[in-house]
Amino acid sequence: MYTVTTDRLDDDVKDILKVSEGRWEIEECFRIMKTDFEARPVFLHDDIRIKAHFLICFLALVIYRYLERDLKNTFNCETILDKLRTMNFADIQEQGFIPLYTRDKLTDALHNICGFETDYKFIAKRQMKNIQKKSKGRE
Repeated sequence: MYTVTTDRLDDDVKDILKVSEGRWEIEECFRIMKTDFEARPVFLHDDIRIKAHFLICFLALVIYRYLERDLKNTFNCETILDKLRTMNFADIQEQGFIPLYTRDKLTDALHNICGFETDYKFIAKRQMKNIQKKSKGRE
């Protein structure tokens, strides 16, 4: 048996329970913002900068939730962020790029969602520019 306390006396009980049942999702979003996105502590003093910081964190959360949905909730937040942080490239004497990450199920899924692949053995500068354009929605 669970109890719910509210000051919303005029609201329908079903609506109150629906909000209460979805509360875990809100709590999870706060946890992701605070831990995975390191939204806190904030060492800013100017109100505009503080608002900008939290706006960026919120937008990152929205983008993450879309990515999580497109990945069909197969991977958790920590796994996705760790993989994205390690997907680096080496610039080979102004000729192109070599991926420095290992291909796995998550990288394959990310490539599929984004519509381009970056796990080739060598990516020419022109190919990388095309990938960048595509990632920004210019193509």
